[in-house]
Amino acid sequence: MLGPLQHNPCLFPRVFAMSASQSIDFDLDLIHRYNTAGPRYTSYPTAVQFHDGFTAERYQQIARETNASGRPLSLYFHIPFCDTVCYYCACNKVVTKDRTRSRGYLDSLYQEMALQGDLFDRSRPVTQLHWGGGTPTFISHDEMTELMGKTAEHFGLLDDDTGEYSIEIDPREVRDETLALLRQLGFNRISLGVQDFDEKVQKAVNRVQSESLVRNVLDEARRLGFRSTSVDLIYGLPHQNCETFGNTIERIIDMDPARISVFNYAHLPDRFKPQRRIADADLPTPSEKLAILQQTISQLTEAGYVYIGMDHFAKPDDELAVAQRDHTLYRNFQGYSTHSDCDLIGLGSTSVGMVGNSYSQNQHKLDDYYAAMGEKRLAVFRGVELDQDDLIRRDVITRLICHFELSFGDIEKAHDIRFGDYFAQELDDLKVMESDGLINLNADQISVRPAGRLLIRNICMSFDRYLREASEQRFSRVI
Repeated sequence: MLGPLQHNPCLFPRVFAMSASQSIDFDLDLIHRYNTAGPRYTSYPTAVQFHDGFTAERYQQIARETNASGRPLSLYFHIPFCDTVCYYCACNKVVTKDRTRSRGYLDSLYQEMALQGDLFDRSRPVTQLHWGGGTPTFISHDEMTELMGKTAEHFGLLDDDTGEYSIEIDPREVRDETLALLRQLGFNRISLGVQDFDEKVQKAVNRVQSESLVRNVLDEARRLGFRSTSVDLIYGLPHQNCETFGNTIERIIDMDPARISVFNYAHLPDRFKPQRRIADADLPTPSEKLAILQQTISQLTEAGYVYIGMDHFAKPDDELAVAQRDHTLYRNFQGYSTHSDCDLIGLGSTSVGMVGNSYSQNQHKLDDYYAAMGEKRLAVFRGVELDQDDLIRRDVITRLICHFELSFGDIEKAHDIRFGDYFAQELDDLKVMESDGLINLNADQISVRPAGRLLIRNICMSFDRYLREASEQRFSRVI
Protein backbone atom coordinates (compact mmCIF):
# COMPACT_ATOMS: atom_id res chain seq x y z
CA MET A 1 0.00 0.00 0.00
CA LEU A 2 1.42 3.37 -0.97
CA GLY A 3 1.78 5.91 1.78
CA PRO A 4 -0.17 9.18 1.90
CA LEU A 5 1.20 12.05 -0.18
CA GLN A 6 -1.20 14.84 0.67
CA HIS A 7 1.15 16.51 3.14
CA ASN A 8 4.33 16.17 1.10
CA PRO A 9 5.79 19.71 0.78
CA CYS A 10 6.97 18.91 -2.76
CA LEU A 11 3.46 18.62 -4.10
CA PHE A 12 1.69 21.22 -6.19
CA PRO A 13 -2.08 21.76 -6.53
CA ARG A 14 -3.84 18.74 -7.94
CA VAL A 15 -5.43 20.29 -11.04
CA PHE A 16 -2.87 21.72 -13.44
CA ALA A 17 -3.38 24.86 -15.49
CA MET A 18 -4.18 23.89 -19.08
CA SER A 19 -7.06 24.32 -21.48
CA ALA A 20 -10.27 22.64 -20.37
CA SER A 21 -9.81 19.88 -22.93
CA GLN A 22 -6.25 19.10 -21.82
CA SER A 23 -6.25 19.55 -18.04
CA ILE A 24 -4.92 16.82 -15.76
CA ASP A 25 -6.28 15.93 -12.34
CA PHE A 26 -3.67 14.13 -10.24
CA ASP A 27 -6.03 12.09 -8.05
CA LEU A 28 -3.85 10.06 -5.68
CA ASP A 29 -6.57 7.70 -4.56
CA LEU A 30 -7.39 6.75 -8.15
CA ILE A 31 -3.71 6.35 -9.03
CA HIS A 32 -3.22 4.00 -6.07
CA ARG A 33 -6.18 1.86 -7.13
CA TYR A 34 -5.46 1.79 -10.86
CA ASN A 35 -1.65 1.57 -10.81
CA THR A 36 -1.53 -1.97 -12.18
CA ALA A 37 0.61 -3.53 -14.90
CA GLY A 38 -0.40 -2.80 -18.46
CA PRO A 39 0.80 -2.30 -22.06
CA ARG A 40 2.13 0.99 -23.41
CA TYR A 41 0.18 0.35 -26.64
CA THR A 42 2.83 1.28 -29.15
CA SER A 43 1.02 -1.50 -30.97
CA TYR A 44 -2.12 -3.57 -30.67
CA PRO A 45 -1.82 -6.50 -30.45
CA THR A 46 1.30 -5.96 -28.33
CA ALA A 47 4.63 -7.75 -28.80
CA VAL A 48 3.47 -10.41 -26.33
CA GLN A 49 1.34 -11.79 -29.19
CA PHE A 50 4.23 -12.05 -31.66
CA HIS A 51 4.98 -15.66 -32.63
CA ASP A 52 7.40 -17.56 -34.85
CA GLY A 53 4.56 -18.85 -36.99
CA PHE A 54 4.72 -15.50 -38.75
CA THR A 55 7.55 -16.10 -41.21
CA ALA A 56 9.84 -13.99 -43.35
CA GLU A 57 8.12 -15.47 -46.41
CA ARG A 58 4.71 -14.24 -45.23
CA TYR A 59 6.21 -10.83 -44.50
CA GLN A 60 7.55 -10.63 -48.06
CA GLN A 61 4.14 -11.46 -49.49
CA ILE A 62 2.39 -8.81 -47.39
CA ALA A 63 5.06 -6.21 -48.21
CA ARG A 64 4.63 -6.67 -51.95
CA GLU A 65 0.84 -6.46 -51.60
CA THR A 66 1.10 -3.04 -49.94
CA ASN A 67 2.56 -1.53 -53.13
CA ALA A 68 -0.95 -1.35 -54.55
CA SER A 69 -1.82 1.17 -51.84
CA GLY A 70 0.98 3.57 -52.75
CA ARG A 71 1.29 4.51 -49.08
CA PRO A 72 4.42 6.39 -47.98
CA LEU A 73 7.16 4.54 -46.08
CA SER A 74 8.70 5.04 -42.67
CA LEU A 75 12.19 3.62 -42.02
CA TYR A 76 13.56 2.76 -38.59
CA PHE A 77 17.27 1.90 -38.25
CA HIS A 78 18.55 0.29 -35.06
CA ILE A 79 22.21 1.10 -34.30
CA PRO A 80 22.93 -1.05 -31.21
CA PHE A 81 26.39 0.15 -30.16
CA CYS A 82 27.20 2.20 -27.06
CA ASP A 83 30.58 3.37 -25.79
CA THR A 84 29.55 2.99 -22.13
CA VAL A 85 26.65 1.30 -20.36
CA CYS A 86 23.93 3.31 -18.63
CA TYR A 87 22.86 1.18 -15.70
CA TYR A 88 19.15 1.95 -16.07
CA CYS A 89 19.02 0.92 -19.73
CA ALA A 90 16.76 -1.92 -20.89
CA CYS A 91 17.40 -1.46 -24.62
CA ASN A 92 18.94 -4.02 -26.96
CA LYS A 93 22.55 -2.83 -27.15
CA VAL A 94 26.20 -3.77 -27.53
CA VAL A 95 28.56 -1.93 -25.16
CA THR A 96 32.06 -1.62 -26.63
CA LYS A 97 35.00 0.75 -26.92
CA ASP A 98 35.90 -0.81 -30.27
CA ARG A 99 34.53 1.55 -32.91
CA THR A 100 35.50 -0.83 -35.70
CA ARG A 101 32.68 -3.18 -34.70
CA SER A 102 30.20 -0.95 -36.52
CA ARG A 103 31.78 -1.87 -39.88
CA GLY A 104 30.43 -5.41 -40.02
CA TYR A 105 27.06 -4.31 -38.72
CA LEU A 106 26.68 -1.63 -41.37
CA ASP A 107 27.63 -4.07 -44.11
CA SER A 108 24.87 -6.38 -42.90
CA LEU A 109 22.47 -3.45 -42.71
CA TYR A 110 23.19 -2.64 -46.35
CA GLN A 111 22.43 -6.24 -47.29
CA GLU A 112 19.12 -6.00 -45.43
CA MET A 113 18.28 -2.72 -47.16
CA ALA A 114 18.81 -4.39 -50.53
CA LEU A 115 16.47 -7.24 -49.54
CA GLN A 116 13.81 -4.90 -48.14
CA GLY A 117 14.17 -2.37 -50.94
CA ASP A 118 13.33 -5.03 -53.52
CA LEU A 119 9.94 -5.52 -51.85
CA PHE A 120 8.74 -1.92 -52.08
CA ASP A 121 8.17 0.31 -55.12
CA ARG A 122 10.68 3.14 -55.36
CA SER A 123 7.77 5.49 -56.12
CA ARG A 124 6.69 5.26 -52.48
CA PRO A 125 8.26 8.25 -50.69
CA VAL A 126 10.00 7.91 -47.33
CA THR A 127 8.18 10.58 -45.33
CA GLN A 128 9.53 9.42 -41.97
CA LEU A 129 13.00 8.13 -41.04
CA HIS A 130 14.55 7.48 -37.63
CA TRP A 131 17.93 6.29 -36.36
CA GLY A 132 17.66 4.80 -32.87
CA GLY A 133 19.81 2.71 -30.58
CA GLY A 134 21.94 2.08 -28.75
CA THR A 135 23.74 5.24 -29.79
CA PRO A 136 23.38 6.12 -33.50
CA THR A 137 26.15 8.72 -33.22
CA PHE A 138 28.53 5.92 -32.17
CA ILE A 139 29.38 5.48 -35.85
CA SER A 140 31.85 7.80 -37.58
CA HIS A 141 30.96 10.77 -39.75
CA ASP A 142 32.02 8.86 -42.86
CA GLU A 143 29.81 5.94 -41.84
CA MET A 144 26.85 8.28 -41.26
CA THR A 145 27.29 9.67 -44.76
CA GLU A 146 27.65 6.18 -46.21
CA LEU A 147 24.54 4.89 -44.40
CA MET A 148 22.34 7.69 -45.70
CA GLY A 149 23.78 7.28 -49.19
CA LYS A 150 23.06 3.54 -49.20
CA THR A 151 19.54 4.23 -47.96
CA ALA A 152 18.95 6.53 -50.93
CA GLU A 153 20.03 3.74 -53.28
CA HIS A 154 17.19 1.48 -52.13
CA PHE A 155 14.40 3.83 -51.02
CA GLY A 156 12.85 7.07 -52.22
CA LEU A 157 14.24 9.60 -49.75
CA LEU A 158 12.87 13.14 -49.88
CA ASP A 159 15.27 15.94 -50.74
CA ASP A 160 13.06 18.93 -49.88
CA ASP A 161 13.16 18.72 -46.05
CA THR A 162 9.42 18.01 -45.86
CA GLY A 163 9.84 14.59 -44.26
CA GLU A 164 10.24 13.86 -40.56
CA TYR A 165 13.83 12.62 -40.36
CA SER A 166 14.97 12.21 -36.78
CA ILE A 167 17.88 10.79 -34.80
CA GLU A 168 18.53 9.93 -31.15
CA ILE A 169 21.64 11.66 -29.84
CA ASP A 170 23.85 11.08 -26.82
CA PRO A 171 25.27 14.58 -26.19
CA ARG A 172 28.57 13.00 -25.14
CA GLU A 173 28.91 11.58 -28.66
CA VAL A 174 28.54 14.89 -30.48
CA ARG A 175 31.87 15.74 -32.09
CA ASP A 176 32.94 18.78 -34.08
CA GLU A 177 30.67 19.15 -37.11
CA THR A 178 28.43 16.21 -36.09
CA LEU A 179 25.24 18.27 -36.04
CA ALA A 180 26.14 20.14 -39.21
CA LEU A 181 26.71 16.84 -40.98
CA LEU A 182 23.43 15.36 -39.74
CA ARG A 183 21.56 18.43 -40.96
CA GLN A 184 23.31 18.16 -44.34
CA LEU A 185 22.30 14.50 -44.57
CA GLY A 186 18.64 15.48 -44.21
CA PHE A 187 17.89 15.11 -40.51
CA ASN A 188 15.59 17.83 -39.21
CA ARG A 189 14.75 16.53 -35.73
CA ILE A 190 16.91 15.44 -32.83
CA SER A 191 16.16 13.75 -29.53
CA LEU A 192 18.68 14.06 -26.69
CA GLY A 193 19.07 11.58 -23.86
CA VAL A 194 19.54 13.62 -20.67
CA GLN A 195 17.75 11.70 -17.85
CA ASP A 196 18.86 14.00 -14.97
CA PHE A 197 21.36 16.81 -14.34
CA ASP A 198 22.02 15.96 -10.69
CA GLU A 199 25.64 14.77 -10.39
CA LYS A 200 24.90 12.20 -7.70
CA VAL A 201 22.19 10.64 -9.86
CA GLN A 202 24.39 10.70 -12.95
CA LYS A 203 27.22 8.89 -11.16
CA ALA A 204 24.80 6.29 -9.76
CA VAL A 205 23.56 5.39 -13.27
CA ASN A 206 26.93 5.83 -15.03
CA ARG A 207 25.81 8.64 -17.31
CA VAL A 208 27.76 11.80 -16.49
CA GLN A 209 27.18 14.76 -18.78
CA SER A 210 27.13 18.49 -18.04
CA GLU A 211 24.27 20.92 -18.41
CA SER A 212 26.45 23.12 -20.62
CA LEU A 213 27.07 20.22 -23.02
CA VAL A 214 23.34 19.61 -23.46
CA ARG A 215 22.57 23.30 -23.79
CA ASN A 216 25.25 23.77 -26.45
CA VAL A 217 23.89 20.86 -28.50
CA LEU A 218 20.34 22.24 -28.38
CA ASP A 219 21.47 25.77 -29.25
CA GLU A 220 23.61 24.52 -32.14
CA ALA A 221 20.75 22.37 -33.48
CA ARG A 222 18.44 25.36 -33.57
CA ARG A 223 21.12 27.50 -35.22
CA LEU A 224 21.52 24.87 -37.94
CA GLY A 225 17.79 24.82 -38.66
CA PHE A 226 16.61 21.57 -37.04
CA ARG A 227 12.83 21.90 -36.97
CA SER A 228 12.29 20.18 -33.63
CA THR A 229 14.33 19.37 -30.54
CA SER A 230 13.32 16.82 -27.92
CA VAL A 231 14.75 15.87 -24.52
CA ASP A 232 14.31 12.55 -22.70
CA LEU A 233 14.24 12.44 -18.89
CA ILE A 234 13.71 9.58 -16.42
CA TYR A 235 12.10 9.76 -12.98
CA GLY A 236 12.54 7.05 -10.36
CA LEU A 237 16.35 6.81 -10.65
CA PRO A 238 18.58 6.38 -7.57
CA HIS A 239 18.95 9.40 -5.26
CA GLN A 240 16.25 11.41 -7.00
CA ASN A 241 13.84 13.52 -5.00
CA CYS A 242 11.43 16.39 -5.66
CA GLU A 243 14.01 19.08 -5.06
CA THR A 244 16.78 17.71 -7.27
CA PHE A 245 14.56 16.55 -10.13
CA GLY A 246 12.56 19.76 -9.96
CA ASN A 247 15.84 21.60 -10.47
CA THR A 248 16.56 19.48 -13.55
CA ILE A 249 13.09 20.27 -14.95
CA GLU A 250 13.61 24.00 -14.46
CA ARG A 251 16.93 23.87 -16.28
CA ILE A 252 15.39 21.89 -19.14
CA ILE A 253 12.50 24.38 -19.41
CA ASP A 254 15.08 27.15 -19.68
CA MET A 255 16.69 25.30 -22.61
CA ASP A 256 13.32 25.50 -24.41
CA PRO A 257 13.08 22.16 -26.29
CA ALA A 258 9.93 21.67 -28.38
CA ARG A 259 9.21 18.28 -26.80
CA ILE A 260 9.99 16.69 -23.45
CA SER A 261 9.53 13.02 -22.54
CA VAL A 262 9.57 11.99 -18.88
CA PHE A 263 9.79 8.21 -18.56
CA ASN A 264 9.17 6.09 -15.50
CA TYR A 265 12.18 3.98 -14.54
CA ALA A 266 11.16 0.33 -14.18
CA HIS A 267 13.70 -1.45 -11.94
CA LEU A 268 13.88 -5.04 -13.24
CA PRO A 269 17.39 -6.28 -12.36
CA ASP A 270 16.41 -9.93 -12.87
CA ARG A 271 15.73 -9.19 -16.55
CA PHE A 272 18.33 -6.49 -17.29
CA LYS A 273 21.82 -7.14 -15.95
CA PRO A 274 23.09 -3.51 -15.97
CA GLN A 275 20.35 -2.62 -13.49
CA ARG A 276 21.96 -4.91 -10.92
CA ARG A 277 24.51 -2.15 -10.35
CA ILE A 278 21.74 0.04 -8.94
CA ALA A 279 21.09 -0.55 -5.25
CA ASP A 280 17.44 -0.95 -4.31
CA ALA A 281 18.03 1.17 -1.20
CA ASP A 282 19.04 4.15 -3.35
CA LEU A 283 15.78 4.23 -5.30
CA PRO A 284 12.98 6.64 -4.35
CA THR A 285 10.00 5.02 -2.68
CA PRO A 286 6.76 4.59 -4.66
CA SER A 287 5.34 7.60 -2.81
CA GLU A 288 8.38 9.69 -3.65
CA LYS A 289 8.12 8.69 -7.31
CA LEU A 290 4.52 9.82 -7.45
CA ALA A 291 5.47 13.10 -5.79
CA ILE A 292 8.21 13.64 -8.37
CA LEU A 293 5.78 12.90 -11.21
CA GLN A 294 3.13 15.23 -9.82
CA GLN A 295 5.61 18.04 -9.42
CA THR A 296 7.03 17.45 -12.92
CA ILE A 297 3.61 17.66 -14.55
CA SER A 298 2.90 20.87 -12.70
CA GLN A 299 6.20 22.46 -13.70
CA LEU A 300 5.87 21.55 -17.37
CA THR A 301 2.23 22.53 -17.78
CA GLU A 302 2.76 25.80 -15.93
CA ALA A 303 5.62 26.50 -18.35
CA GLY A 304 3.19 26.11 -21.24
CA TYR A 305 3.84 22.55 -22.36
CA VAL A 306 0.83 20.47 -23.45
CA TYR A 307 0.37 17.00 -21.99
CA ILE A 308 0.20 14.82 -25.11
CA GLY A 309 -0.26 11.59 -23.19
CA MET A 310 1.70 8.84 -21.51
CA ASP A 311 5.15 10.40 -20.90
CA HIS A 312 5.09 13.11 -23.57
CA PHE A 313 4.80 16.89 -23.43
CA ALA A 314 5.07 19.38 -26.28
CA LYS A 315 4.75 23.07 -26.93
CA PRO A 316 1.30 24.12 -28.17
CA ASP A 317 2.60 24.90 -31.65
CA ASP A 318 4.55 21.64 -32.00
CA GLU A 319 3.28 19.20 -34.63
CA LEU A 320 2.30 16.65 -31.96
CA ALA A 321 0.10 19.14 -30.12
CA VAL A 322 -1.41 20.39 -33.37
CA ALA A 323 -2.12 16.81 -34.52
CA GLN A 324 -3.77 16.00 -31.21
CA ARG A 325 -6.08 19.01 -31.54
CA ASP A 326 -6.84 18.06 -35.15
CA HIS A 327 -7.42 14.39 -34.26
CA THR A 328 -4.68 13.26 -36.63
CA LEU A 329 -2.22 12.12 -33.94
CA TYR A 330 -1.08 8.50 -34.20
CA ARG A 331 0.90 6.06 -32.08
CA ASN A 332 3.31 3.34 -33.23
CA PHE A 333 6.56 1.66 -32.18
CA GLN A 334 8.32 5.02 -32.27
CA GLY A 335 5.78 6.59 -29.89
CA TYR A 336 3.43 9.41 -30.79
CA SER A 337 3.59 10.36 -34.46
CA THR A 338 1.94 12.52 -37.09
CA HIS A 339 2.43 9.88 -39.82
CA SER A 340 -0.46 7.45 -39.55
CA ASP A 341 -0.50 6.59 -43.24
CA CYS A 342 2.94 4.91 -43.47
CA ASP A 343 4.13 1.35 -43.72
CA LEU A 344 6.95 1.12 -41.16
CA ILE A 345 10.02 -0.92 -42.13
CA GLY A 346 12.30 -2.01 -39.28
CA LEU A 347 15.99 -2.37 -40.22
CA GLY A 348 18.75 -3.81 -38.06
CA SER A 349 18.83 -6.27 -35.19
CA THR A 350 15.71 -6.36 -32.96
CA SER A 351 13.89 -3.76 -35.11
CA VAL A 352 10.12 -3.96 -35.38
CA GLY A 353 8.12 -3.20 -38.51
CA MET A 354 4.45 -2.53 -39.23
CA VAL A 355 3.70 -3.37 -42.84
CA GLY A 356 0.15 -3.82 -44.07
CA ASN A 357 -1.94 -5.50 -41.40
CA SER A 358 1.06 -7.12 -39.74
CA TYR A 359 3.85 -6.58 -37.23
CA SER A 360 7.24 -8.21 -37.60
CA GLN A 361 10.51 -8.29 -35.67
CA ASN A 362 14.12 -9.00 -36.60
CA GLN A 363 16.50 -11.30 -34.77
CA HIS A 364 17.68 -9.97 -31.39
CA LYS A 365 21.18 -11.42 -31.27
CA LEU A 366 23.83 -10.00 -33.58
CA ASP A 367 25.13 -13.45 -34.53
CA ASP A 368 21.65 -14.50 -35.68
CA TYR A 369 21.19 -11.25 -37.56
CA TYR A 370 24.60 -11.60 -39.25
CA ALA A 371 23.81 -15.20 -40.17
CA ALA A 372 20.59 -14.19 -41.92
CA MET A 373 22.33 -11.45 -43.86
CA GLY A 374 25.19 -13.79 -44.78
CA GLU A 375 22.61 -16.10 -46.34
CA LYS A 376 20.87 -13.14 -48.02
CA ARG A 377 17.57 -13.76 -46.30
CA LEU A 378 15.42 -11.44 -44.22
CA ALA A 379 16.09 -11.45 -40.46
CA VAL A 380 12.37 -11.51 -39.57
CA PHE A 381 11.90 -14.28 -37.01
CA ARG A 382 8.50 -13.55 -35.50
CA GLY A 383 5.46 -11.32 -35.82
CA VAL A 384 1.69 -11.35 -36.00
CA GLU A 385 -0.93 -10.81 -38.68
CA LEU A 386 -3.93 -8.80 -37.53
CA ASP A 387 -7.45 -10.14 -37.98
CA GLN A 388 -10.56 -7.98 -38.27
CA ASP A 389 -11.15 -7.91 -34.52
CA ASP A 390 -7.55 -6.76 -33.98
CA LEU A 391 -8.02 -3.93 -36.47
CA ILE A 392 -11.21 -2.73 -34.80
CA ARG A 393 -9.72 -2.81 -31.31
CA ARG A 394 -6.49 -1.17 -32.49
CA ASP A 395 -8.52 1.69 -33.94
CA VAL A 396 -10.42 2.13 -30.67
CA ILE A 397 -7.27 2.04 -28.53
CA THR A 398 -5.35 4.38 -30.84
CA ARG A 399 -8.10 6.99 -30.82
CA LEU A 400 -8.37 6.88 -27.04
CA ILE A 401 -4.64 7.02 -26.31
CA CYS A 402 -4.06 9.82 -28.82
CA HIS A 403 -7.14 12.01 -28.50
CA PHE A 404 -8.65 11.16 -25.09
CA GLU A 405 -12.05 10.66 -26.69
CA LEU A 406 -13.84 8.18 -28.90
CA SER A 407 -16.86 8.67 -31.13
CA PHE A 408 -18.79 5.42 -31.52
CA GLY A 409 -20.12 6.63 -34.86
CA ASP A 410 -16.59 6.97 -36.26
CA ILE A 411 -15.81 3.35 -35.37
CA GLU A 412 -19.12 2.12 -36.75
CA LYS A 413 -18.53 3.92 -40.03
CA ALA A 414 -14.94 2.72 -40.36
CA HIS A 415 -15.61 -0.94 -39.53
CA ASP A 416 -19.31 -1.54 -40.29
CA ILE A 417 -20.29 -2.60 -36.78
CA ARG A 418 -22.77 -1.53 -34.11
CA PHE A 419 -20.51 -0.30 -31.35
CA GLY A 420 -22.93 -0.99 -28.50
CA ASP A 421 -23.41 -4.59 -29.61
CA TYR A 422 -19.78 -5.33 -30.46
CA PHE A 423 -18.43 -3.89 -27.21
CA ALA A 424 -21.34 -4.62 -24.87
CA GLN A 425 -19.12 -6.26 -22.25
CA GLU A 426 -16.50 -3.52 -22.46
CA LEU A 427 -19.07 -0.75 -22.07
CA ASP A 428 -20.50 -2.50 -19.04
CA ASP A 429 -17.02 -2.79 -17.51
CA LEU A 430 -16.33 0.90 -18.16
CA LYS A 431 -19.19 1.91 -15.87
CA VAL A 432 -16.82 1.44 -12.93
CA MET A 433 -14.36 3.91 -14.45
CA GLU A 434 -17.25 6.27 -15.12
CA SER A 435 -18.33 6.14 -11.49
CA ASP A 436 -14.70 6.72 -10.44
CA GLY A 437 -14.58 9.89 -12.53
CA LEU A 438 -12.07 8.67 -15.13
CA ILE A 439 -14.39 9.01 -18.13
CA ASN A 440 -17.70 10.38 -19.31
CA LEU A 441 -19.69 7.63 -21.00
CA ASN A 442 -22.87 8.17 -23.00
CA ALA A 443 -24.71 6.57 -25.89
CA ASP A 444 -22.47 8.19 -28.50
CA GLN A 445 -18.95 8.48 -27.14
CA ILE A 446 -16.30 8.10 -24.46
CA SER A 447 -14.46 11.20 -23.31
CA VAL A 448 -11.57 10.95 -20.87
CA ARG A 449 -11.86 13.27 -17.89
CA PRO A 450 -8.88 15.10 -16.32
CA ALA A 451 -8.55 12.38 -13.66
CA GLY A 452 -8.34 9.70 -16.35
CA ARG A 453 -5.62 11.18 -18.54
CA LEU A 454 -2.73 9.77 -16.51
CA LEU A 455 -4.58 6.44 -16.44
CA ILE A 456 -5.30 6.27 -20.17
CA ARG A 457 -3.55 2.89 -20.39
CA ASN A 458 -6.12 1.44 -17.97
CA ILE A 459 -8.97 2.77 -20.08
CA CYS A 460 -7.44 1.27 -23.22
CA MET A 461 -6.91 -2.03 -21.44
CA SER A 462 -10.69 -2.41 -21.20
CA PHE A 463 -10.73 -3.03 -24.97
CA ASP A 464 -7.76 -5.42 -25.02
CA ARG A 465 -9.08 -8.90 -25.78
CA TYR A 466 -5.72 -10.54 -25.14
CA LEU A 467 -5.49 -9.14 -21.62
CA ARG A 468 -8.85 -10.70 -20.82
CA GLU A 469 -7.53 -14.06 -21.92
CA ALA A 470 -4.05 -13.77 -20.36
CA SER A 471 -3.10 -15.91 -17.37
CA GLU A 472 -0.30 -13.54 -16.35
CA GLN A 473 0.77 -9.93 -16.80
CA ARG A 474 4.09 -9.16 -18.54
CA PHE A 475 4.08 -5.38 -18.46
CA SER A 476 5.30 -2.52 -16.28
CA ARG A 477 2.99 -0.51 -14.05
CA VAL A 478 1.02 2.26 -15.72
CA ILE A 479 2.40 5.01 -13.42
